[in-house]
Amino acid sequence: MLAGATAMVVSLLGTRWLIVFFRTRGQGQPILGKEDHGPEHHMAKQGTPTMGGLAIVVAALVGWLVAHLRRGLAFSDQTMIVWLAVLFMAGMGFLDDYIKVRKRHNRGIFWKQKNYITMLASFGFAWWLSSATGISETISITRAEVGIEIPTFLWVVWAGAIVWATTNAVNVTDGLDGLAAGSALMGFGAFTAIAYWTFRNPDFYPDVVNPLDMGVLAAAFAGGCLGFLWWNAAPARIFMGDVGALAIGTALGFCALTLNVDLLLILICAINVMEAGSVAIQMGVFKASGRTRRLFRMSPIHHHFELIGWPETTVIIRFWLISAICVALALGIFIADFTNIAAGNV
Repeated sequence: MLAGATAMVVSLLGTRWLIVFFRTRGQGQPILGKEDHGPEHHMAKQGTPTMGGLAIVVAALVGWLVAHLRRGLAFSDQTMIVWLAVLFMAGMGFLDDYIKVRKRHNRGIFWKQKNYITMLASFGFAWWLSSATGISETISITRAEVGIEIPTFLWVVWAGAIVWATTNAVNVTDGLDGLAAGSALMGFGAFTAIAYWTFRNPDFYPDVVNPLDMGVLAAAFAGGCLGFLWWNAAPARIFMGDVGALAIGTALGFCALTLNVDLLLILICAINVMEAGSVAIQMGVFKASGRTRRLFRMSPIHHHFELIGWPETTVIIRFWLISAICVALALGIFIADFTNIAAGNV
């Protein structure tokens, strides 16, 4: 509660400050036009301040630190590593955002290389987490005990792939006002509940290392997203930018890994999975057809629904509803498993 509330206030005020800061300098988000096969219908948004994700990251960090002023909450090794990963990815995103703004084009110098760098970083931080902490090296749905234990090398590959995929999926989702921040808010809320439940029932989840600290991190990010959403909701006065999307994706991926709910991430981040999947499907159909056909009018899929006549706010709200249903289903699966083991059925 302390972490989330602090982060919300810092994000609310910090985002407002960023809006003024970037507007006074005439620095805003460039939009891909028709020549780049971009969403031409979004050209009116060109020049909107970006890099608002800075407020989310800073607010989450402040909220997490403030929560530790209260006695009884220890700094855990695994959460420290997760924070370093988040800050590294945020730094990559900030660099790309800065180049876009300076070059006035929606592709920074690293728009290709960035994927390779973030992929290597994901594997690197996954290896660090495995080698420096007692994290369970399993592929799990609700807990390690019913998961599949795999060798360390394979777990590092698995974990790195999850983190990298989630960062890219959140980045792809960040194309409509408030869509990425709203869905991430629900995801972090779910991880907060899972972490606290795990903390309160250590006998049932012995393989999770210090879940309370991860719960505080998730709550802090939820608060950061909530404060940012005040200014990012349609019509957005500031965009998240890669700095926020990459940081949020990294935090979501590591929350799932450290809490042994890897496979629940598919439901918790269902909108991100759907968005990234639509891009992959679109590219697959386009290449398979000899570059003559496309399945969707435009990908990611949120642009497809805009082009068939849905207003932007309708797309956003309906996607939020899908996200809420999937997050509720994920929590239901987690609680149902706990009910079974508490009743001695597992």
